[in-house]
Amino acid sequence: MAIVRCNKCTLLAEQPEGLAGQSIACPKCGAQAAVYPTLFFIEKLLDKYFDAQRELIRLKSAAIPEKAIEPKAAASTPAMAEIDLANTDFLANELQHGPIYDWFHKKQIKVQANLRSVDTSGFFDEVAEAIGGNLNVLKEVLERIRWSQQKEHASATINLEKKSPEDARAISAFCQRLYDFSFVAKCFHNKPENNVRLILQAAPAIRDFFNGEWLEWHALMTCLRYSKERSRRFSCTRGLNLTLANGDPYELDVFMLIDGKVPLCIECKSGEFRQNIDRYLALRKRLGLEAKQFVMCIAGLSDENAKAFSAMYDLTFVSERGLADHLSRVF
Repeated sequence: MAIVRCNKCTLLAEQPEGLAGQSIACPKCGAQAAVYPTLFFIEKLLDKYFDAQRELIRLKSAAIPEKAIEPKAAASTPAMAEIDLANTDFLANELQHGPIYDWFHKKQIKVQANLRSVDTSGFFDEVAEAIGGNLNVLKEVLERIRWSQQKEHASATINLEKKSPEDARAISAFCQRLYDFSFVAKCFHNKPENNVRLILQAAPAIRDFFNGEWLEWHALMTCLRYSKERSRRFSCTRGLNLTLANGDPYELDVFMLIDGKVPLCIECKSGEFRQNIDRYLALRKRLGLEAKQFVMCIAGLSDENAKAFSAMYDLTFVSERGLADHLSRVF
């Protein structure tokens, strides 16, 4: 169905889909009225709602003198320094995403954010940071779990017999942590056979995490910690859906806006990435970003290859280890 909206009598009514994009006589008052596709009408309505909501908050803040704010009321919104980034839903709201919506709106790009994607109340961020901090040792665990998921196997076994004692302890501790955080259903440490057997979870969110989303969480947390440590104002989102003016869809893995004006886009790849380079080059150009502001974060990428790829393309390539250092060169 389509929607007719009369500016004269304020009638709002459904119309046949075939009338979308036309102007018809209002069924109530007879005045000419436009007929809109339903999705287009709702998107415009939501845009106006969120714009009005942000403006109302801004006006309220400006109207109340700082000295008039009660200490208790001021404490109701915690300062960023007081927030535990690894355990908060403080960022999962429309207001936090507002500057990002505005930034893309000025470029005539439609965006749709999943607010829960930056809710760190769960354990996704903790496990992702553990992986990113020791990928060389833990990558076999990820590969075994991902392979078992793809084959629809109920379990994955990680052999430790060829590992150094230090690496074997790190892998065993990580597997136990996966169980403690419910990323796996069971964890068996088989000392006689020197392996660890994991009974896998089938939940889609867990499957997606091991299939590559862990790197998005790692990149997000790296950016958040960098911004907090330096007391920078920021807006952040993960898995942001874009629709360009020509209808082309994109999804940004991580997007940050520092101080309301300096953007950073991070595309995270834990597998093959080369076939998408042209697509990301086109997107970087459309967004008007410099090469240093459009980052390809590739899991396990060597420093040598990161430097070489960055020299070849108008993009910045880093590994999960090199992301934090690159942030200092952008902001």
